Amino acid sequence: AGNVVAVDFARTAGADEEAEVSREPVTVEVIEHVNLNSSRSDKETIHLALAFEDAAPAYEPGDSLELYPENDPALVDQILKAAGLEGDSVLRQALLAERDITTLSAATIERFVKATGHEDARRLIESNEVRAWIEGRHLIDLIETYPAKLTAQHLSDITRPLPPRAYSIASSRAEVGDEAHLTIAAVRYTSHGRDRTGVASVHVADRIRTGAKLRVRVKPNKHFRLPANPATDIIMVGPGTGVAPFRAFVQERRATEAPGRNWLFFGDRHFIHDFLYQLEWQEALEDGSLARIDVAFSRDQPEKIYVQDRIWEQRRELVSWLDGGAHFYVCGDAKAMAKDVRAALVKAFADVKSLDAAAAEAAVAGLERSHRYQQDVY
Repeated sequence: AGNVVAVDFARTAGADEEAEVSREPVTVEVIEHVNLNSSRSDKETIHLALAFEDAAPAYEPGDSLELYPENDPALVDQILKAAGLEGDSVLRQALLAERDITTLSAATIERFVKATGHEDARRLIESNEVRAWIEGRHLIDLIETYPAKLTAQHLSDITRPLPPRAYSIASSRAEVGDEAHLTIAAVRYTSHGRDRTGVASVHVADRIRTGAKLRVRVKPNKHFRLPANPATDIIMVGPGTGVAPFRAFVQERRATEAPGRNWLFFGDRHFIHDFLYQLEWQEALEDGSLARIDVAFSRDQPEKIYVQDRIWEQRRELVSWLDGGAHFYVCGDAKAMAKDVRAALVKAFADVKSLDAAAAEAAVAGLERSHRYQQDVY
């Protein structure tokens, strides 16, 4: 009897525990599809509002939504032509909706060689140049550079299943109900003389319109959460589409009447063309759900100004907020922005508190250890 543990299976999650969110894909309808940039911008950022057929999954501010895209039909046709498989409608549909036809890795080339026995491709693998060669290239480059007789089975063996793409949810259920909003920047670029596009982002920008149906599933992120105490102040750094989760944060704090102050740092290229959700931020300032906003538009003056520069300019007030217990959040580019923002915060602590470099670094590291410095970067 002394080894029996009583378990209450009827116990529900408490206020400080998150309910498990279903990871099953569901179908949603696009009810808003709006380009947030002006027609004169060199960027295209889509605000996508999605309505769930049933109740919205129990997503939280900070979570992401995985979107199941389709490949570019023109690229699919190029691959079929290069492979000599034009006219195979079954294969075409599989390449459109089921197979990853853009990712190119050393493993992809190895599978290609195994399927075709192509000697030139084998020599590429055996050389030390394979990783440099695949940089900026896709499957179509491999098939065109190393022509071989391919079958539908070969293409299936060479490619992997088409994975969903995750985007930060830009809304709070407390404000939008059975909807979820996304902020998606269309990815377009040129490499090795070929125009390239992001699979999901350009699928949304070019081939999805209001009324379309999409498959999505929630991807929880328990490491990017609002403070448990609603009276805690928050500082949010989200340039470009990195602002998406902070729209959700502000909506949640407004809907729940959280007394904590909210401070947003936002940046992009041009004030006139690229100020994402500008009217909403102005309204949030007016109703008090946003205490302040500092913006950096890098191309509006000869010298480029970024969010980290605004952090440095506002360092005394920012450190004061952090000394008062504020939480600090960063979302967006991991390669440069997130590193520059952290460096700016370390520098701010050093200057405001007259700390040496090691002590300033320790101060920021302490925020990280206590989960008061949280990042959602990609």
